[in-house]
This record gives sequence, C-alpha cells and structure tokens, in this order.
Amino acid sequence: MNPMILTMIMLTIVLSTTIVMTTSHWLMVWIGFEMNMLAMIPIMMKKYNPRSMEASTKYLLTQATASMLLMLAITMNLIYSGQWSITKPLTPMTSIIMTLALAMKLGLSPFHFWVPEIAQGIKLTSGLIMLTWQKLAPMSILYQMSPTINSNLMLTMSILSIAVGGWGGLNQTQLRKIMAYSSIAHMGWMAAIMVYNPTMALLSLTIYILLTTTTFIMLIMNSSTTTLSLSHMWNKTPLITTTILMTLLSLGGLPPLSGFMPKWMIIQELTKNNNIIMPIIMTMTALLNLYFYMRLTYSTSLTMLPSTNNMKIKWQLTPTKPMTLLPPLVILSALILPLSPILALLE
Repeated sequence: MNPMILTMIMLTIVLSTTIVMTTSHWLMVWIGFEMNMLAMIPIMMKKYNPRSMEASTKYLLTQATASMLLMLAITMNLIYSGQWSITKPLTPMTSIIMTLALAMKLGLSPFHFWVPEIAQGIKLTSGLIMLTWQKLAPMSILYQMSPTINSNLMLTMSILSIAVGGWGGLNQTQLRKIMAYSSIAHMGWMAAIMVYNPTMALLSLTIYILLTTTTFIMLIMNSSTTTLSLSHMWNKTPLITTTILMTLLSLGGLPPLSGFMPKWMIIQELTKNNNIIMPIIMTMTALLNLYFYMRLTYSTSLTMLPSTNNMKIKWQLTPTKPMTLLPPLVILSALILPLSPILALLE
C-alpha cells in the first residue's frame, strides 16, 4: 500500500475513535463509528487475497448492521426526549437496542461469530488493530451510558461471552483465532463489571490492550500464525520463547502476573455487590481460557522437537523485524500486580 494512503487511513482511524470518545452528540458518535468502519476495511485488505476480501465483507456487513441499530436507537431517543445529548438518560427500550448495537461492534456473545472468522482472514498487524484499538470507541460509549444500561441483559451477555471465549478456543491451532476467542472472553469480563463499576472496566480494557499488543508483537516478530510455527521458536529466538510464555500466562490471568489483577478486582467488586454465583461461574469458565494458553505455552516453551542435527540453535538467516517497544511492554505485561492497591484507589 502507498505510504501516503496508509498514513491517511491510519489518521482517519485515530480521528474517528477520538471523535466518538470526545463528543457529547449522538449524531457525531454515529459519524465517528462510520468513519472508523470505512477506514478499517482497507487496513484489512492490505494484503489482497480472497480470504481477506471475505473477512472485509463480513466486517462491513456486521458493523453496518450494528451502526443501523445504533441509528435506530438514537432516532428513538430523539423522538422520546427531543435531544441529541449523550449525557441525558435513555429510555429502557433505547438503552437495550443501543447495548445490543455496541455488543455487536465489540464482538460480545451472542454476536461474536464474526470475530474469529475475520481475525483468521487478515494479517497479524490488521488483527492487532481490530482486537485492540477498535474496542476503544464502543467501550467509551458503554462507559458513558452505564447508568442506564439494562443490567440483566449485560450480565447475561458477559457470562455467555466468557463461556464462548473459553469453549471456542479449546480446539484451535490457529493463533489468530485463539486471540479472537481470548478477546471475546476478556470483553465478557469487562461487560460484567460495566454495570457495577465502569472505571474498573476501563482499567481491565487497558490491561487487555497491553497484553494483546505484547503477544501480537511477538507473533509478528516471528511471523507465527499456527501452534506448529510457534513450537519452532525455541531454536530461533530462545529469549522470545520465555517472554511469550509469561505474556500468555498473564493473558490467562495466572496470579503473580499482570493479567490476574483485573480479574481479581472484578471478582472482588461483584462479591461486594452481593453477586456470588456469577463470579464463581466466570472463574470456572476462565479456567478454559487458561487451559488453551497453557497448551500454547507447552508447545512453545516446554517441548524440544526431535532434531537430526547436532546443532540445536538454528541460524537466524531471515532478517528480524525490529520491535522497539517490546522490552517495556513485556515488563508491564508481567509486573503490574504490585500496583493494584494504587489502581484500586483510582476507582
């Protein structure tokens, strides 16, 4: 792609998300989402092939449907209240339609079917943008309308998302699909706490974006798209092997690592609100996620494949892609847990 065109498209994506996050007018929110969708499609089709074409079409149809529902909710809100302001409370019906539209944009279950399919059909870099940056705009709108959200609908979708994110990733060998199911599960955790403490949902989103970015950067660095290609990493880049082990376990939410902190705080907040059954179900289904991260960790770091040569470490003949931000990202992905008392005070 022409660098000038790519720069323009990336600027449009940043600008559209900024418009959605900063405006207080429903029409500007809708325009921001539309700009975002139309700028994302060329990013997905950067490496043109039938698979990316299919993924882009699916993305267009899904996001256009969500935008249509959003516009329906905005129009209904305008008819009932006569104003465009986001800060005014929504009517119950408008709130439900808007929540469903945003759930579709985020990929929450039962509107999750597009996420793994599209993630599998596009490049790793495009997948990184889709699973991190594209979550910011819908989450910011959910945050702003959190007082009027239908809690039963939101909690049902969150439980479904965590279960689907766990079950769906179990039999996958494609890393992009695994990351997509991981995204669905994490969105479920954020949706669960959005009803009770929206600020904690933003903290969870920040940590999710940090962990996913770190994982994707390491996959891009090694051009790994399957579990098999990941298992060859130990004799090419031994240091990255150890690092990806830590990051994957952190994504799974294993206690000493950063990924455990948002789950811990969400469970604590839910139990404070006398919601006992839900965190138990969430924790049990989160173990499914941990299982497939453990499987990836095992194939990456804990196995040495049979080799005919005496020299185990392979010569790195292919030019490595420089990843400048990787060391600080890895440190943050593994060591934020001691900061949790400070972050809890910010809530």
